[in-house]
Amino acid sequence: MDNNDRRIDRVEGTAIPLRGNNIDTDRIIPARFLKAITFDGLGEHAFEDDRRSMPDHPFANPAYAGASILIVNENFGSGSSREHAPQALKRRGIGACVGQSFSEIFLGNSTTIGLACATASAADIELLMAAAERDPEAVMTLSVEARSIQAAGRTLPLNIPGAVRESLLTGQWDATGLLLDDFDTVRRLGASLPYVGGF
Repeated sequence: MDNNDRRIDRVEGTAIPLRGNNIDTDRIIPARFLKAITFDGLGEHAFEDDRRSMPDHPFANPAYAGASILIVNENFGSGSSREHAPQALKRRGIGACVGQSFSEIFLGNSTTIGLACATASAADIELLMAAAERDPEAVMTLSVEARSIQAAGRTLPLNIPGAVRESLLTGQWDATGLLLDDFDTVRRLGASLPYVGGF
């Protein structure tokens, strides 16, 4: 696969607003699902306990089914470092998260699977959430390159760390894919290492 095929810039679609600060990874994907040996099927369990206990939870609302942009508040993805959390969101169909702030580990885990995370001011997050609540079918367009999101007839600025932005725009986020693209080189290097002995 060419790096251009992995390049992530534009994420377009409807948005799902999830209000609340300090939403941790245990809420995103409950701990009992960490026993899975693959990430397949995790999307259907995203926020499972919250959806059961809060019937009005956005992830339980059919109006937001198929949303590709998640709008959140402060310190989203805090708590444990489980990579299952961003995996569950990505497999639910989320291609980008826009929030006031993210846990550093959540941001790193998201980047390594090509889930774009960007931050915005509290006022702009409120505007995005209100727009999604007012019209769940409204389409928003996020551009990693332009560091912006278009919504509600406006273009709002986003903050994306330079290394994260470069990784997404160049396709370097997919480390496994990059290795598989040139596996003959990986094999030759492995064969030359005395502690590997070839594979």
